[in-house]
Amino acid sequence: MEIGQGVIGRVWGCILKALPKAGKTCLWLLKIILPISLLVRILQYSGILGQISDWLVPVFSLVGLPGETAIVFITSIFSPLYAPIALITSMSLGVREATILALMCLTSHNLMVESSVQAKTGSSFWEMTLLRLIMSFVIAFFLNWVMPHEGWGQVGIAQSAAVCDNWLEVFVLWFIVTALMILHYILEEFNLMKGLSSVFSPLMRLFGLPQDAAFLWLVGNVVGLAYGGAIMVEQMEQRKLSYGDGNLLNHHLAVCHSLLEDTIIFAAIGVPVLWVVPTRLFFAIAVVWILRGYSYMYARKVKHIYE
Repeated sequence: MEIGQGVIGRVWGCILKALPKAGKTCLWLLKIILPISLLVRILQYSGILGQISDWLVPVFSLVGLPGETAIVFITSIFSPLYAPIALITSMSLGVREATILALMCLTSHNLMVESSVQAKTGSSFWEMTLLRLIMSFVIAFFLNWVMPHEGWGQVGIAQSAAVCDNWLEVFVLWFIVTALMILHYILEEFNLMKGLSSVFSPLMRLFGLPQDAAFLWLVGNVVGLAYGGAIMVEQMEQRKLSYGDGNLLNHHLAVCHSLLEDTIIFAAIGVPVLWVVPTRLFFAIAVVWILRGYSYMYARKVKHIYE
């Protein structure tokens, strides 16, 4: 009985520790999200988004997409995925075109918010933003090259494409951030973090990431960067992960994050999972190993200069 009470007490202590920090993080996220949401509405009503989309029409034709899909990509840059999915389902797109467009949106959605989160965890805001935009088109060119042109059907309408009520979004934000913070403290309290890192250690080596990044990689791919960023910031503040290692992880997550939820909502409209998941993982791994190779060569060059 005493053992059970001791466990409950320790868990309760984790909850009490997590609540104020989760609230502080939610306020910080809302300070980013609300002005950006207002900016998007202004850009939409002023017609600027439409003009930018018109400029991108020739580029989209190079990746096998109709010109009107440019507005979907531009919308995704400034918003979560539900808005671009709603636009995709309103168009007469084949599965091939929807898959290419989905991968572009998956790479560059909610860009301003998520790059701001990554800027607090070891990376440059503009570097992450530029990386994700560039990789969106690299992935699109790749898919347009390797995907067969025949044998695809049409995408359907996703029930999940409805836009949530603003108050519901705020509640979900608070709930997820709080739950993650509590989980983080419980794992630390009961010394489970090392075990979790060990389980994912082989995967981290393949990805070119440090073993200590296992938990944050899991968080980033289950709930995404905006919500998972709270835990990442916490880890950085406690020096559980160096800023160099955090930068490596950010490069991976820039290309491949929220692998669970985002894949499910696109699968709901008929985008094939087997094209989405392997493609995102492949390019995320490639980006990290290219960065590691560049850092190694740069370090050797500097060392040679000073010898």
